[in-house]
Amino acid sequence: MYRFLLSRQWVITTLVALLLIPTMIWLGFWQLHRHDERAARNRLVEDALAADPVPVERLTSPGHTVTRAERYRTVTAKGRFDTDDEVVVRRRTNGNDRIGYHVLTPFVLDDGSVLLVNRGWIPADPDSQTAFPEIPAPPRGETTVTGRLMPDETSAASGIRDLDDLPDRQIMLIDSAREADRLGARVLGGYVVQTAPDPEGGTPEQLGDPGRENAALNMAYAVQWWLFAAGVPTGWVILVRREARDRAAATADAREPTETAPAAV
Repeated sequence: MYRFLLSRQWVITTLVALLLIPTMIWLGFWQLHRHDERAARNRLVEDALAADPVPVERLTSPGHTVTRAERYRTVTAKGRFDTDDEVVVRRRTNGNDRIGYHVLTPFVLDDGSVLLVNRGWIPADPDSQTAFPEIPAPPRGETTVTGRLMPDETSAASGIRDLDDLPDRQIMLIDSAREADRLGARVLGGYVVQTAPDPEGGTPEQLGDPGRENAALNMAYAVQWWLFAAGVPTGWVILVRREARDRAAATADAREPTETAPAAV
């Protein structure tokens, strides 16, 4: 009755079904792994933002690599802005996806070391992509800055290509080691996204808090893949039974005697 399963068509169908089941199960576990990663990041961000501010020197120093646990921690720093060595970071967007620059200003601490401060976003000049833009000045004199500590940027982590031969005082990635070479100073590892004091006139536009990742969506995808995996053998059984039923019906029809008309007298 089920000898048709040995046909080429059904052998291929069965093999495809057998391949789909473990593939879908694996995809479900991959989505579960993504859920755990995103949930862990959300907890890390929440904990970091909720922690009390600490002096920046407690978490970073020249040459230090900002760790995952230190990322987004609120820090404070006392010193003065050095606008003479200010640079802008190209191809950055604001909350409305407008393309512009991030303003990166060295902040000289009392001990002479330098903290890189991302003061926020400014729009790009539509008439020139090479001229250094006009940037509102930061507070003068000694200032206390508050912000979120961030690790140095890399192309691998950000997806931003680090280009050469850029216009003067323009960079693609924030790299404390490279800035230390440019400034000839002891630059603290990582950089700070400024959250206070508020800029006069609202410019540069300060960057918003890091958003929450939708971990629940990955969990839903995981369950979806596992349901698909469970549905494959169910669908295969339904198809086999329907094929067997159709073949049995066709065989029964072929065996019925053919009625003939009565012979003429």
